Amino acid sequence: MARVSTTDELRSWGSFDRDNPFPLFAEVREQGPVHAVTLADGHSAWLVVGYDEAKVLLNDTRLSKDMQAAFASGGEVLAEGLPGKAFARHMLAVDPPDHTRLRRLVASAFSLRRVEGLEPRIREIIGQLLDALAAEGPEATVDFVPRFAFPLPFTVICELLGVPEEDRRPFGDALIALLSPTDTPEQYAKAKAGSDAVVAHLEKLVVTKEREPADDLVTDLVQARDGDEHLDHGELLSTLLQLIIAGHDTTTSLLGNGVVALLRNPEQLALVKQDPALVAPLVEEVMRFDAPVPHSTFRYAAQDVTIAGVTIPKGGQVIISLAAANHDAAHFHDAETFDVTRHDDRHLAFGHGIHFCLGAPLARLEGNIAFTTLLQRFPDLRLAVPSEDLHWGHGDGLVLRGLDSLPLVLGRDRRS
Repeated sequence: MARVSTTDELRSWGSFDRDNPFPLFAEVREQGPVHAVTLADGHSAWLVVGYDEAKVLLNDTRLSKDMQAAFASGGEVLAEGLPGKAFARHMLAVDPPDHTRLRRLVASAFSLRRVEGLEPRIREIIGQLLDALAAEGPEATVDFVPRFAFPLPFTVICELLGVPEEDRRPFGDALIALLSPTDTPEQYAKAKAGSDAVVAHLEKLVVTKEREPADDLVTDLVQARDGDEHLDHGELLSTLLQLIIAGHDTTTSLLGNGVVALLRNPEQLALVKQDPALVAPLVEEVMRFDAPVPHSTFRYAAQDVTIAGVTIPKGGQVIISLAAANHDAAHFHDAETFDVTRHDDRHLAFGHGIHFCLGAPLARLEGNIAFTTLLQRFPDLRLAVPSEDLHWGHGDGLVLRGLDSLPLVLGRDRRS
């Protein structure tokens, strides 16, 4: 039977090392798969770190994702964060049947046919971004995150949604601010300003598509508001925000985390350069080894839930650590090793069950083309700073994990 550890034994969740949280994950897992913890802001929660338990609970209907119902019940749950409760009616914060309705409205945009249709444009964007980096010179230091990892998926999702080109730069700047840490009053003020700007951009986008419909997802969602699959204004704005964040931020982190993993493991980098067929398993291994979303989004127990000998009481906040589960040695051989030839790749980085990531095919496609093209053109790329100088400060450290900066020297462009 798993033992429920105290806060003193596990430490406050906010005390982990953002740059390397995996030793703490291992320490917690050693004590059992499910634990009562206290988060950095003082909230109580139940932390799930075992792979088997995580997979079960990700698809357990006894766990609700209805954030508004949780707040209405007065339970002790995490604050909803920016932009606030008005933006908490999207697929990740509702249960069926609302979840079924919202997902159905969006699913067509991420169908395999439509995603595959984006491949030529993705290749074009990647080529343009790499051309701009190559123009700096083979020994120039370039920051991979703002110059490539961010603009690639951000441009793709903006085109999918129909964000006008002239609005993308200020919109992107606002999103970066919104997703920044809020540990200090100054940081919160910056994030709040970004949040307000993001809301203004979304409101403008909806008004534009109402007035001038186009062949894009926002138009589809706007028009669906009056159809059989009803979408109210709050659901529309919430859905758009989540699609934009999920559609670019996680892929940005996938690309940055993947480059770092390769450069820290040169023998794995050599394997991928020798055999481009390993790029697809590389993407899966990056998702397992250093997941852009290390912990699941909001869940709480709608009734008592007993798992691994531990009872999570009704109303309890549940945090499923995808990153910890993906390093569970009981499920993955040599789990702490980055291995692009791994076959036991049934990771949980995209979730599991009805909330499995809708954008997974798009993220995989972008990752496959980006890593393939990058390594073909710049096989001698290297870090421009010591590895220990890299810091995973992007996101809140709980749900999002990525690099704000990744200085690289790309070396000679093989196309030149």
